[in-house]
Amino acid sequence: MKMKMHGRLLLGGLVALGASQALAGGPAPAALPIYQSAPAIKAACDKGLLAAQQRLKVLERRKVDASWLAAFDDFYAFQEDTQYPLDFMLHVHPNKAVREAAQACSLRWADFSSSFSQNEKLYKALKRAPTADAIDRELVIAARAAFEDGGVALPPSQRQRAKQLSDQLSELNQQFDKNIQDAGIKLAFAEAELKGVPAAVWEKAPRDEQGRVVLGVDYPSYVPVMQSAELEATRERMWRAKVNEGGEANLQLLDQIAAKRREYAGLFGFSNYADFNLRRRMAKDGATALRFLDDVKSAVVEGERSDVRALRQAKAEHLGLAPEAVTVQRWDASFYTERIRKQRFSVDQEAFRQYFPPQESLAFTLRVIEKMMGVRYTPVKVQTWHPEVLSYAVSDAASGTSLGLLYVDLYPREGKYNHAAVWPLRSSATRIQRTPTAALVVNFDRQGLTLDEMETLLHELGHAVHNNLSATRYAAQGGTSVMHDFVEAPSQMLEDWVYDKQVLKLMQEVCPSCKPVPDALIDQAVAAKGFAKGSFYGRQHLYASYDLALYGSELQQALPLWVRMEGATPLGYVPGTMFPAGFAHIAGGYGAGYYGYLWSLVLAMDLRTAFQNGNKLNPEVGKRYRDIVLGNGGQKPAPELVREFLQRDSNSKAFFEELRKP
Repeated sequence: MKMKMHGRLLLGGLVALGASQALAGGPAPAALPIYQSAPAIKAACDKGLLAAQQRLKVLERRKVDASWLAAFDDFYAFQEDTQYPLDFMLHVHPNKAVREAAQACSLRWADFSSSFSQNEKLYKALKRAPTADAIDRELVIAARAAFEDGGVALPPSQRQRAKQLSDQLSELNQQFDKNIQDAGIKLAFAEAELKGVPAAVWEKAPRDEQGRVVLGVDYPSYVPVMQSAELEATRERMWRAKVNEGGEANLQLLDQIAAKRREYAGLFGFSNYADFNLRRRMAKDGATALRFLDDVKSAVVEGERSDVRALRQAKAEHLGLAPEAVTVQRWDASFYTERIRKQRFSVDQEAFRQYFPPQESLAFTLRVIEKMMGVRYTPVKVQTWHPEVLSYAVSDAASGTSLGLLYVDLYPREGKYNHAAVWPLRSSATRIQRTPTAALVVNFDRQGLTLDEMETLLHELGHAVHNNLSATRYAAQGGTSVMHDFVEAPSQMLEDWVYDKQVLKLMQEVCPSCKPVPDALIDQAVAAKGFAKGSFYGRQHLYASYDLALYGSELQQALPLWVRMEGATPLGYVPGTMFPAGFAHIAGGYGAGYYGYLWSLVLAMDLRTAFQNGNKLNPEVGKRYRDIVLGNGGQKPAPELVREFLQRDSNSKAFFEELRKP
């Protein structure tokens, strides 16, 4: 569950919606240009980079007057429209040659961007640019910070090294992601080895020469096997394959990324990358983030130990052994957690699939946003990168004004990004009636969603909504262009909505033929939600602490550090495994920032308190939330947005109360 953060910048080939699909009150949202061949990618890349260089020369010569900031932002918007669709094809296009061409193009844009961020003429102009109000000033603050972080103010020799490192890091991160995306891991199981796994998961899967079922480690295969397979050996094979997905090559890449980020921070006088990276975020420095994580750990440490004791007891009962005779392994955790939830709370995640067909579930989540925030989603037909991709025009329900465009890619396929993420492809800019575009990419089972997967869908939709409902003056401040330790809050806030009976009843509005989820099942799911909370937060604490340690004051190798840190947890480290090789978050935009998931959750839980009296669909509160928190994007500092919406300073009361609940 994440939002992809990628370099800013696309051109030619924009396909406008047909006139019949235009919405009242404004221009129809522009559809994404789709490239169907490697030569088409290269041609668009060549054309876009040439146009960018020409536009840059014009901007450099432009008089610094009252309209200079708008011209600067026009260039930013052009970069988005020229680069982003090309970058995006790297993650979703079904043709490998197209993906590889997109990767090559993305590296060329990274080279352009690292040079752009060191452009002294623009930096000096930015410092002189007139500002009319607080929004202008916020744009200047953020833009100056981006130039400075790019090395524009460094001495020439250090500036050159900063560019080299930046380009190298872009290439290393791309290769890290590619190694995971192209891994194509397959495992063969005899049917007997899949005892307990729902037949719908494997009965239509391919078979090998021996007639064995061939499964990948995509989530529709991986999660049911880990939660349901009776045989420990089956779970172990699947778990080891997934946890080693990136391979030795990615461990080496992560070591290089950590070393280069450390060197990069050193150019600016910082002893470590964490402090360099966090200085412009809410946490301000690594020490503050670590203190926060320590508070989280102290709140969940006993719960984590209690969870392990419960898992050991469940395993002992399952195997007919004494608790002291069994050891809970990492591949046991999901299976016995689900077993306990079934026994104690009569909750089976697989049982939810019959109530949540994939496309109807998407329609349900869109209906939630419509009810809460006064918008409308209208299916539209535009060219996409795959026939199954769905497209929606987003408009204001009251006025019909066009607000944005949403793409949704629901199902797994070979070579596709294999987790859940949102790409903010285009940002809003009200000064030029520019509407935003987002792409929501997930990998769900065609048979239906579990409640956990419905939660994931709402989380990711929260990122897309942050993009689509942004109404910022400048594109550079659009939607998700907020402090990175706040960016997960709008998506995490919505996760809790799937446990609300009133909210779930909206499914009948979009799918009258769908069986409603029984109230008793929801009650059981709410009761079961608290079990294994200690383990969940303990694991999140480990991920965040590891991330900060990897980019902290002492240069360390990725795997030995992980072995030591995971080894200190209740379930310990499994020799021969290499989880960091698949930890794409910290190789990319969440490096020294993974703590932001927990930090944002504090804010998300506080934001939820505004929806009081059990009415999560309150349209008045929802509209205020849309206008204040989402609409402002990054044109106001995140703490100011939260304060304005809650009408008080934010606090961590709701978060720590939730952590300490039994």
